Amino acid sequence: MKQVCMILAVVVLCLAVPTLMLAQDNPLLGTWTLNAAKSKFSGVPTPKSLTRTVAADGDSVKYSYEGTGADGAALNYSFTVKYDGKDNPITGSGVPYGADQIAIKRLSTHKFSGTLKKDGKVIGTSVSIVSSDGKTTTLTGKGTVGGKAVSSTQVYDKQ
Repeated sequence: MKQVCMILAVVVLCLAVPTLMLAQDNPLLGTWTLNAAKSKFSGVPTPKSLTRTVAADGDSVKYSYEGTGADGAALNYSFTVKYDGKDNPITGSGVPYGADQIAIKRLSTHKFSGTLKKDGKVIGTSVSIVSSDGKTTTLTGKGTVGGKAVSSTQVYDKQ
């Protein structure tokens, strides 16, 4: 019986450690609120509100966005990625540039790059940088909406 308990404990530990390592190693994890006063949008209106939640999900990371667009419409979308540069589906409403897929790569401990696609075609790119103190994330993006160039510098404060 002691052997079974020991084996079970080792298995649980082996399953838990990768998730804990991911959580400790990712400064993006947590809840972030858009600071509209510090953000800039060109070609697209500034949302009234936007909250981003980033959570470890096994060996992946789940992003969830909730807020209100400039027109009062709900913004509510999410996706799960592995930072391997492979495409992942985006679901929900109010997705930037109307994208249906996203791929994210980790460039350094505090820097990430993303590629947004619609029907397999690249329509936007972004770079996300977390401040050294972990309190602010700046997401710089550019893309096209209806053939028109758009860009934004979004500043998020950690909650």
